[in-house]
Amino acid sequence: MRKAVMMLITLVFLITSVTVFAQEKGETKQQFKAGDTIFVCQCGKACNCGTMSYKAGNCGCGKELIKTTVTRTENGRVFYKLDEKEFSAPSTGRYICPCGTGCGCGTVSQKPGKCACGKQLKKVE
Repeated sequence: MRKAVMMLITLVFLITSVTVFAQEKGETKQQFKAGDTIFVCQCGKACNCGTMSYKAGNCGCGKELIKTTVTRTENGRVFYKLDEKEFSAPSTGRYICPCGTGCGCGTVSQKPGKCACGKQLKKVE
């Protein structure tokens, strides 16, 4: 009986560890899809911060994020239009919101700064 309990505890520990590890690995990438409303850096091609979020806020370069719609996703990039011009940014960020899925802002960026919920972006290790 004792052996069965120990095996069960070990199994629960392994499943928990794998689940936590899988969630941490997925933190760097958001699952943006065509039709999603997002907020992006409005600097256009002049800026390479690539900040995207599901909530309004400011990007790493200090400008206010602007509302737009995802037109498509392809090869790890999210495409959207600003003033009828198409732009794209990586869906995988070098910096992410540290809140995880709880706050729902989903901010990813290529440069440091604050996420849409106001917390300091966390560098992806």
